[in-house]
Amino acid sequence: MLRQMAQTVVKKRKTSWSRLLVELLLIVAIVLGVRMWFQRDMPSGPAPDFQAVTMDGKLVNLQDYRGEPLLLHFWASWCDFCQFSEKSITGISQDWSVLSVAYQSGDKAEVSEYIKSHGLEGWTTIPDEDGRLAELFGVSAVPASYVIDGKGNIRIKEVGLTTGWGLRVRLWYAKNVDSLGGLFGFPSAVAGDNK
Repeated sequence: MLRQMAQTVVKKRKTSWSRLLVELLLIVAIVLGVRMWFQRDMPSGPAPDFQAVTMDGKLVNLQDYRGEPLLLHFWASWCDFCQFSEKSITGISQDWSVLSVAYQSGDKAEVSEYIKSHGLEGWTTIPDEDGRLAELFGVSAVPASYVIDGKGNIRIKEVGLTTGWGLRVRLWYAKNVDSLGGLFGFPSAVAGDNK
């Protein structure tokens, strides 16, 4: 009797662990599927070039950031999730080049008010009132971030929340991917790269 009860408990444990594993795999599949769906229109390869005027009146384009990785970060004043990443983006901007885009967050005065009220004066920000820059990059949800390497190629694209450390690792990767590939005898990760 005791042996039979022990066998029943072991079978239930195996069943519960296998069920837990199946549920975990299902959750991971759903999360990855949603991420892929949000990224479906986001370009890869060479980053679309653009010219825009920042909040302080400076004309910028991607050519200005050649040589080092760039974090191109799309956010919106009406996006609650974007507020969670503000502190991380501020910290990253002290070590890496960051260009932020205020996606459909109002006119320049409204974006300026938001920046001041949230202590984001250190950000280099482009107001994208009509969403044209976001459309060029296929952004349909925010926060969205691109890591663009020093040659102007999109290395990583993200939609949704991500950690500051995660973005730092992605920027480091964009800076070092070619040298890492060469170390292990792999060709450049972006087709068409010429050294």
